[in-house]
Formats: sequence, C-alpha cells, structure tokens
Amino acid sequence: MQTVFQTIFQTIAVVARRQTPAIVDTVLAVERVLAKFGVAVVLEDMTAAFVGDASSPGLERRVLPREQLGDSQLIVVVGGDGSMLGVARDIAPHGVPVVGVNRGGLGFLAAVAPDQLAQQLQGILSGEYKIEDHFLLSGQVMRDGHCIEQCTALNDVVIHAGNMARMMEFELSVNGQFVYDQRSDGVIVASPTGSTAYALSAGGPIMHPALDAVAVVPMFPHTLTSRPLVVPGDSTLSIKVTRLTDSTPQASFDSQINVELALGDVVTIRKYHAPLRLLYPIGHSFYESCRSKLDWASRLGGQATEE
Repeated sequence: MQTVFQTIFQTIAVVARRQTPAIVDTVLAVERVLAKFGVAVVLEDMTAAFVGDASSPGLERRVLPREQLGDSQLIVVVGGDGSMLGVARDIAPHGVPVVGVNRGGLGFLAAVAPDQLAQQLQGILSGEYKIEDHFLLSGQVMRDGHCIEQCTALNDVVIHAGNMARMMEFELSVNGQFVYDQRSDGVIVASPTGSTAYALSAGGPIMHPALDAVAVVPMFPHTLTSRPLVVPGDSTLSIKVTRLTDSTPQASFDSQINVELALGDVVTIRKYHAPLRLLYPIGHSFYESCRSKLDWASRLGGQATEE
C-alpha cells in the first residue's frame, strides 16, 4: 500500500531541456518522489516527447506546452544552468517558483544535487525551503527610433562584435548621462545572478544575488584603464553602436537569443518588472556554492599541511 504524504504543492511541472539517459532517469526519479506526495504532475510537452510512457504507479501526469505551465505551483527543472535560463525568461512573468536539479556543469542556479534528490525534494515538498527573487534584465534594440526586438535575460546582455578577432566601437550612457566611448570586442551587462557566469570570465566582480545592482564589464577594451563598472539596479543603460570594423555586431541575451545590430542601433537595458522566484533547499548558501564551484577552498601547491 502506497503512503501519501501532505504537501503544500498540489500541481508541479517538470521540465528538461536535453535528451540524455541521465536526464531521463532523473526526470523519472523526480516523478517517483512526487507520486509519494500525491502531487499532480505536469510534464512539458518537449520533455514528455523524449521521456516516453515510463511513469510511476499512482502518478497523475498531464502534458502541456511551456507557455501553459504558469498555472503550476512549482516548476522543477532538470538540467544545468542553461536549462534554467530558458525557463526563467518564460516563467518569471507568472511568478511561479522554480527549483533546479543539477545535471549540468557548475549548477549555480540548479541547487538540488542528483545524489541527494529524494532527500532534498522531499524536504521541499514538506515545506523546508527558501525562496529568493532574482531580477532579470530587459533589453530593447532600437533602430531609427523604433523597437525592432525586445528580450529578457537572467544572466546577461552581451553586445559583441560578432566575428572573431574583430572590434567595435560603442557609446555607453547611464540614465541619460554619457559614460564613455569604447573600442573593444564588446561589453557585458550582467545581473547579480549573471556575475558568476560569462562576466566572471571577463574579469567582472562577483555580486551576491540579493544586491540591487548591475555590472558593466568591458570585453578586451583597447585601453588599460577600462575596468568593470557597477551601477544601481534601477539604472537605464544605453549602448549605441558608433563604428563597425568588418564585423556584424550582435546583442546576445543569456547566450541563447541573438539579435544582429546595425550602425547607429541603440540597445537599452533596464531591470525587468517581474523577478524569477528561485526555490532552494534549507541550508543552501551562496558562499558555499562559490567555495565548491569556484574552488575557493583550493590552495596553491595542493592541500595544506599541518605545521
């Protein structure tokens, strides 16, 4: 006889981005835990296509496209941070909490470990969790005074030359105030969530996710004095393409959506009105994530010895 526990979540959606044996197995493992709690499971249609008919006894499963997952009370994302980014852009406007099961690399956003899946997920379903609001960036591409594209990004908006070993020139303004002209490979505008992603590789600062701030990180600038700039989170940044050198510049949103830019285009970036509600197991720590995923605890020359 199956034991059914109580949970505050009655309907939970499960999303996976890639089809690999490990991810399929993890999706099914998530469903088995949900079945114990008598949860109604909604599987994203693209996820259901590669998971197939396998399911757990007593499980009530529906299949819906992603745009209809906003009625769920919780969304479980199986995959890496890349999977979380796509879900974030689609789900943030609905205000549904999202929790990630890490099947990728670093997993800064996906906090549930596969080897602790049952324990951590059961704790969450029992109400042992915390929710953090992570703001997104909204970017508009303006051409001749008209908006030709509008996208959101959880990590970053990157303006880059588009071609390897090519440079571009742009003008940066913050809240209508001129900051600088720059010749470089481009510039990264990162949220606190994105400060541990691409911006970190370019020498940007690590920002705590609770900060209300935005980092502007130059990419290989043609000057030794250009450094990352941190501005208030409610700022409006404008980046104008002022010169091209045999390149086709682009605006990239979370490295997943790319928009080609032309001379004179202006990319306006500001905080998006709806945050992503990220759910974490009790005990999750941003600093512990930095220690374990960025090797803060490592020492030159190997492990420290006692004196």
